[in-house]
Amino acid sequence: MRKATGFTINNFTEFKIKMLNWLRPFNIFCLLDNSGYHFETPAFECLVAVGCKAKLELNAGNAFASLKVFSEAQQDWLFGHLGYDLKNETEELESGNFDGIGFKDTLFFVPEIVLQLSEESLIIHCYDSAEKIYADIQSSSCIIEESLTISLAIGNQFTKEAYVNTIQNLKQHILRGDCYEINFCQEFFSTDANIDPIVVYQKLLKISPNPFAALYKTEDKYCICASPERYLKRVGNKIFSQPIKGTAKRYLFNRELDEISKRGLLNSEKEKSENVMVVDLVRNDLSKICKEGTVEVTELFGIYSFPQVHQMVSTIIGELTEGINWVDVVKATFPMGSMTGAPKKRVLQLIEEYELTKRGLFSGAVGYIRPGGDFDFNVVIRSILYNASSKYLSFQAGSAITFYSDAEKEYEECLLKANVIKQVLS
Repeated sequence: MRKATGFTINNFTEFKIKMLNWLRPFNIFCLLDNSGYHFETPAFECLVAVGCKAKLELNAGNAFASLKVFSEAQQDWLFGHLGYDLKNETEELESGNFDGIGFKDTLFFVPEIVLQLSEESLIIHCYDSAEKIYADIQSSSCIIEESLTISLAIGNQFTKEAYVNTIQNLKQHILRGDCYEINFCQEFFSTDANIDPIVVYQKLLKISPNPFAALYKTEDKYCICASPERYLKRVGNKIFSQPIKGTAKRYLFNRELDEISKRGLLNSEKEKSENVMVVDLVRNDLSKICKEGTVEVTELFGIYSFPQVHQMVSTIIGELTEGINWVDVVKATFPMGSMTGAPKKRVLQLIEEYELTKRGLFSGAVGYIRPGGDFDFNVVIRSILYNASSKYLSFQAGSAITFYSDAEKEYEECLLKANVIKQVLS
């Protein structure tokens, strides 16, 4: 039986670095990091799952049914991911684009060890000696060695001209009534990348700490994530969704310009209309699995400031139907509206038609399920995906396209989002 043992932490920052170094030899781990954000009362600063007691890994087809059976059989902590192409199961679609990384559409594992780290304490959930695990972490190096690396050659699947032409084509679909809004993404990539994922993770969080960060490894594949966005959280019979739609540049060294940018976001009719469309989509999704009349918007057009950008965030909550399984909640709402658009099925088809590569884990989710069914998942954006065997590295950036979108400005927004990751990799 898994036991929980508590320890006192005297130096949180140093212990966190030791913990990262301790993770290196494991074939599978998932580190979830709120990066010190306290928008809400945090249950932890870091939650870490290490080792594998049981695992389910498969592509879309019968994934949700299999995941439900697996989850009910384990009745334990689960960590893992939901890949974007689970859409092929929820909406009966297909994907044929290139995928350079190779994550399965879903993977969940029961960890051997769970670490719950707060600023002054550590709780170790394990089957064996918690004292030995604690001692092993404490004996790990408190320095993350940054090896000298050559800057990666980063390619882009779209030229600016091709991107602008694609946006014009998408606006024609909107004009014809095929859709109202579509989240269109482009991939940046390197085909000969030799990186240390833990070093890159540390650099990414120094430049761009965000409340739903993650470092996730399955064998030779990594997700290095600095996401600002929550997909879904469940607490008891309550479900929370916090879609982001609306972005403005930060001016960290000019407070006046920064405030003007922030106010401009709040007052932008374009950004607010995009946000409302996504909120309506999320409300519709949640109504499928919530009690009638319980779905409500508790915050509309909230402006939250992150290191690189201001974001417009709305919060939608609902009361779940009695006895509903967490897998059914995900199936009813996936993929998340902020990364797709409306109406969902049609924009999923258009994304497949106009984007040049598979999204894979990008715009999917990484997270955990507690024993009892409470869960929390992020949205995988602002993230580097890496296959250590093939040396293929990928990151994507996108924006919401409406009829009023300016293609060149949308292109610049993508570059703004991608620039942070380019800094980390340079």
